[in-house]
This record gives sequence, structure tokens and C-alpha cells, in this order.
Amino acid sequence: MGVAGAEGVVGAGTRSRWFRRYPATDGSVRLRLVGFPHAGGTATLFHGWAARLPRGVELLATQYPGRQERLAEPCAASMTELADRITDALEDLLGPGLGAPLALFGHSLGSAVAYEVARRLDERHGIVPERVVVSGRGAPHIERGGTLHLLDDESLIASARGLGDLGSAVYDDPDLRPLLLPSLRGDFRLIESYRPVEPAPLRAPVTAVGGVDDPGCSLADLLSWRPLTTSTYEHRVFPGDHFYLVPHEAELLTYLNQRW
Repeated sequence: MGVAGAEGVVGAGTRSRWFRRYPATDGSVRLRLVGFPHAGGTATLFHGWAARLPRGVELLATQYPGRQERLAEPCAASMTELADRITDALEDLLGPGLGAPLALFGHSLGSAVAYEVARRLDERHGIVPERVVVSGRGAPHIERGGTLHLLDDESLIASARGLGDLGSAVYDDPDLRPLLLPSLRGDFRLIESYRPVEPAPLRAPVTAVGGVDDPGCSLADLLSWRPLTTSTYEHRVFPGDHFYLVPHEAELLTYLNQRW
């Protein structure tokens, strides 16, 4: 099972590097929540969630390649590659049938990842997540690529900071910058090249959430997810910018905990 620490428990399988695992508080798992971070983000985004989740909910915080303990690995080259590998990793970690029901939460880039993983779970196994929560990003069919990944370093950092300040001071450190920028640029390249022509609706309920002052995701963007479910859809806007979910973590989870 690995070693329990401040960052969670890492499973022992060959692909266990994909997840930081926070066991359910009472040891009995009725639901597994899989979290997918933003571009340039890490599994640490979800570190505070475990203590706020209801009894019986286990948290799997996804760690994309190219950062922190996976720094030596190249970033995924495409959304197809990333979603395929994450779905493979879930299968390896949880075994046939994936055990307890799943819920998925993705923020920004992670919203698209959550959508694509949900599709693969249904296509491969007929598994429909209990809920897919998308945060801070419009639906795949309305997003129109971009060229941020082609910017020089200073312009790329400035663009990222324009969405909100979540630990962006680390990019000012000359020792850390060359370690962190490749994953930020690689993630932007991945999401800006992600252009599904006709995204299929999910069978899972979809909840769209965002910050009222997010310059990159409007209420209309959140509403764009409505056609991408054949089940129920709802949305909620919280105070804050693109990274509203950090200062308003308690409020967000109070809302979501009523839904799983």
C-alpha cells in the first residue's frame, strides 16, 4: 500500500504514481472521488479535501506526469493519451469493476480530463460515475483552442497569473522556474490542442461550478455543459476568481457533499 504521509497514501501498483490516495475516514468505502487538477497543477490541490469529505468517501487525487515526484516524466502529448492512461491506471489500482462507485471532479484542464475519463469508463466497462463535477471551464464543444503554449516564458506566466494567483510566486524563483514551466507549458499545449468535434453526452449527472469573477469561465461557459448529459444538470457560482475553490474550499465541499 505504500507509506501514509501528509500527501496521502500511494498505492503499490505499477501505475500507482498516478494517484495520491486518501482512505475514507471510517475505512469503509461507499464512494471513490477522483480529482483532476488544472494546467500546471498537482495532486496537492486536493490535499485539504480528505478531512472535509463525508464518511465512506475515499479520495484519489490525480498526479499528472511532469511535476513533483513525476518531474522526470514527460507531460502527456494529447488529451487522448492522458485520459487513456488515467483510465488504465484506475483499472490497475482498483481492479475489475473498479470496486465502489466513482465520482469525478475536475478543475479547469481537469474538467476536460474528467469528461474524457467518464466517457472511457462507460465505453470500456459500462460504468457510469455517480456524478461528474466540472469546474472553471466551458464544455469541450465551445472551447476554441489557443496559443498560450507558444508564448515566451514571461508572457506565459503573466497569462496564467491573469486567471488568479495560486502560488504563482514560485515562478519568480530562478531555481524553480525551469522545473515548473515545462509542465505548465505542456498542459496548455495539451488543452489548447484538444478539439473534439462532436462531444458525446455523458449518462452521469453533471454539476458545473465556477467563480463569479473568473475571467476565463463565465456563467454561459458553465451552462454549456447542460447538453453534455442525458441525466440531470445543475450549476453553482461561488465568490472568487479562477481559483475560487482554494479560499472557498469549505463552501464548495459543503455544497458538493450533499451530492455524493
